[in-house]
Amino acid sequence: MWRQMRNALWTIGLAFALVLVASIASAQDIKVNSMPGVDFSKFHTYKWVLIEGASHPNQIVDAEIKQAADSQLAAKGLTKVDTDKADLYIGYQVAVDQERQWNAYGMGGRWVGGGMATATQSTISVGTFVLDMYDPSTKQLVWTGSATKTLDPSSNQQKNEERLNKSMAKLFKKYPPAQ
Repeated sequence: MWRQMRNALWTIGLAFALVLVASIASAQDIKVNSMPGVDFSKFHTYKWVLIEGASHPNQIVDAEIKQAADSQLAAKGLTKVDTDKADLYIGYQVAVDQERQWNAYGMGGRWVGGGMATATQSTISVGTFVLDMYDPSTKQLVWTGSATKTLDPSSNQQKNEERLNKSMAKLFKKYPPAQ
């Protein structure tokens, strides 16, 4: 009886630990920062600009990033324009790094020893993008936001778009910043 209970508790503990590690490992990390004292209510239009020297993805991912941001910016009342008379200039850059991921599997049993567990290591791509907003009149960075674990070039395109839209929504929850 005691062995069965110990084995069940061990299996439940292992399952809980795996779920906890998986949720921590897959969580997106969102960070934003803004220039103190900037009146964000004066910004009504924006224009996309290239950040020189920044890393950019292929044209498809570029369009997906801009579309996700455009949607959030429109919801915030900003209008995209193609002229240099925009109130804000917006640019972005991306980085994709390799990270180790551990996958563990466990199976409880009723025999001596309490069950089996195995762990494997794999390499995953972890994509980060940084979105910057500049005031063209002062040539100052006024707002920046970054999202990690957002882009995965080797993954399913639909999942990438969902992850990207989710991170953009999280980023723009903090725009405009509280004054």
